[in-house]
Amino acid sequence: MDLPRKLFAEALGTALLLAVVIGSGIMAERLSGGNAGLALLASTLATVGGLYVLIEVFGPVSGAHFNPAVSTVMAWRGELATAALLPYVVAQLSGAVLGAWLAHAMFDMSLLQFSTQVRSGTGQWIAEGVATFGLLLVILRAPAARVSAMVAAYIGAAYWFTASTSFANPAAVVGRMFSDSFAGIAPASAPGFVIAEFVGAALAVGVHRLLSPAPPSSSTPAHHV
Repeated sequence: MDLPRKLFAEALGTALLLAVVIGSGIMAERLSGGNAGLALLASTLATVGGLYVLIEVFGPVSGAHFNPAVSTVMAWRGELATAALLPYVVAQLSGAVLGAWLAHAMFDMSLLQFSTQVRSGTGQWIAEGVATFGLLLVILRAPAARVSAMVAAYIGAAYWFTASTSFANPAAVVGRMFSDSFAGIAPASAPGFVIAEFVGAALAVGVHRLLSPAPPSSSTPAHHV
């Protein structure tokens, strides 16, 4: 009975996240006078602040995944019902596209558009794997009270230390395909990003297990008489 409320939170949260990412990119590009570094810095600051707030607002409702890779890991760990995984992903993808359209509407742009910004190559794919690996590792290992701040801080850093500017989210890839703006990604570049993101997420799960202490043995020592 609670699933519809969680799906609404995931769709709305993902839509607002994409509106922040794409909208800040549009504004930054318009105001930066062609300075790409300044535009990226402005978009980074907006994304860090927006992501932190959205996790705090929607986390108590749905977990604030906003990301199919995160939801997949949580389902694998038993923290999200397996039957809820597909609805979560559909809500996230739908929200991402709606968020792109919302950003376009705010800036008086054509709602329906496709990105022409090619993002491809081994370096970009490695970067997306690293970005998503780090994101999932933070989510899995951060103290619950600090996860919002740590996730936002990591994504802000990854905007700058990864060659791909850290999408780290298959839903973000889908939403950004529908925006021919500073934050966009050409549809032909999307599959490589998505594959790299899921590979990075899987590696994070493995590393998290290696870093976690072994559970205590359930066997009891034998008594000799």
